[in-house]
Amino acid sequence: MPDNPTTRKHRTLRLFGTQTINADGHLEIGGCDTVELARRFGTPLYVLDEAFIRERMRAYRRAFGERYPQVAIAYAGKAFLTLAMARIVDQEGLYLDVASAGELYTALKAEFPPERIVMHGNNKSRSELEMALDQRVGRIVLDNLHELEMLESLARERGLCPDVMVRSNPGVDPHTHKLIRTGQEDSKFGLNIRDGSAMEAVRRCVESDSLRLAGVHCHVGSQLMDAEAHREAVDVMCAFLGDIRDATGAEVEELNMGGGLGISYLESQQPVSIDEYAETIVSALKEGIERYGIRPPVLGQEPGRSIVGQAGVTLYEIGAIKRVSIPEEPGYRDYVTIDGGMSDNPRPQLYDAVYEALVANRAGEPRDWRVRVAGKHCETDILIQDTRIQQASSGDILAVQATGAYNYAMASNYNRLPRPAVVLVCDGRADIIVRRETLEDLVRNDVIPARFWEVRKVGAESSGP
Repeated sequence: MPDNPTTRKHRTLRLFGTQTINADGHLEIGGCDTVELARRFGTPLYVLDEAFIRERMRAYRRAFGERYPQVAIAYAGKAFLTLAMARIVDQEGLYLDVASAGELYTALKAEFPPERIVMHGNNKSRSELEMALDQRVGRIVLDNLHELEMLESLARERGLCPDVMVRSNPGVDPHTHKLIRTGQEDSKFGLNIRDGSAMEAVRRCVESDSLRLAGVHCHVGSQLMDAEAHREAVDVMCAFLGDIRDATGAEVEELNMGGGLGISYLESQQPVSIDEYAETIVSALKEGIERYGIRPPVLGQEPGRSIVGQAGVTLYEIGAIKRVSIPEEPGYRDYVTIDGGMSDNPRPQLYDAVYEALVANRAGEPRDWRVRVAGKHCETDILIQDTRIQQASSGDILAVQATGAYNYAMASNYNRLPRPAVVLVCDGRADIIVRRETLEDLVRNDVIPARFWEVRKVGAESSGP
C-alpha cells in the first residue's frame, strides 16, 4: 500500500532485553530471528526472552536486598505462569504467588517448593483451601472473614496450624486505570483497615489455635508509573502494625506490599526503575518503623508485569490491508489486519491497553506508516488504535512489543481460535514451553448427548422429498 505523505515520520522503536536488529534487517530476540520463529512455529506466536526475565528477577532481589536485610520477593504467577516459568522462578530463588487451584497445581507439577508458595484469591473455594493445606503451602493470604472461618475449621480437622496473612486495604488512590485499582476501601479484595474489619481478622488469627498470623498484606493497584502510592500505603500499613501490637500484643513478622510497578508500553510512558521503586518503599518502611516503634518486619514484594511484561513479544502474520475514507485529516485510515487479536490479547478491549509494534522482517526500515491494527474476531477487535510501523504487505510478520504479561494468561478460544504456542528463546535456542492448540483440542471436552443423535435419526426417517 502506498505511503501517506501527510503522516510520514521517521521513528525508531525501543528494543528490550536481548532484542536487536540483525544483519538481515529482522527483529532478533535471544539470538533467534523472529521471522524464522514465525516460519518454524507458526503465528500467532508468543515469544519470551528468558535472559531478560532472569535479569529482571535478579534486579528485584538486588535492589531490595541491598537496601533492607529481610526481603522476600515472590513472582506474581497471574501475569504469566507455565511449568517452565515456575522452574525459572524456582531457579532464581524467588517465592511464587498463586491465586487458584490451577496456578497452584501448575507450580506443584513443576516441583516448585510448596514452602515458597503464597496462596492468594479473593474467593477461595473449600477445595482450594484443602489443596493448599494438604500441600503445605508456605503462606495463605486471607481475604475475608468467611474464608478465615473455613480455613480455621479445615486446619483444625487436619491438626494443622498454617501460616496466614491478612490482606488489608490501606485506602490509598494509586492513580491508575479504575479497573486495576485494588487497594481502595471500596474493593472486592481484602479487609478494610478504617472500618475495623482488618483488625477483627487479625485478632481472630492471633486468638486461634489453628491459624498462625505470619503477617499482613496489601496491594494498591497495577501498572503504576511511580511509587508514591506505595509510599503512602507503607505508612498506613506500618501504623496498622503498631495498632496490632497495641491491640493484641502481637508483633507482626511480615509486611507484604504486593506489586504493581508498571512498564512502558509506549515510549511516552516512563515508570521509575526497580532501584528507584525499591528506594522509595524501603525508605518509607524505615521511617515507619521508627515513627511507630514497630519491630522491623520481613518486607515482601510480588512483582509480575514488571518482570515478564517487556520480555514478551507476539508475532502475527499480516493479512488484509485496506484503506478507509474518514472525514478527518488526512482523509483516510489504513487498516492492517492480523491473524489473531482479542483471543490472544484481550487487554485493549478490557481496559484500553496500548501497545507499539514493528514489522519484524523490515525492522531496520523507518516506522513511517500510520495504521490501525485490527484483529480477526467478530467484534470491533482493534489491537492498536493508532501506531506507526514500517511499510508492510500481506504476509509480513508484525511483532507487538511488551506482551509478556496478561496476554497468554488471559487468552481464550473466542471464535474457536486455537490458543497460540509459547516459545522461550535464549542464546540462539528456541524451546516450546506451551504447544499450540489444535482444532481437535477445541472440541476435546465437548459432548453431544446421545438423544441428539436419536432426534436426527427420527427426523431423517420422517422427512419427505
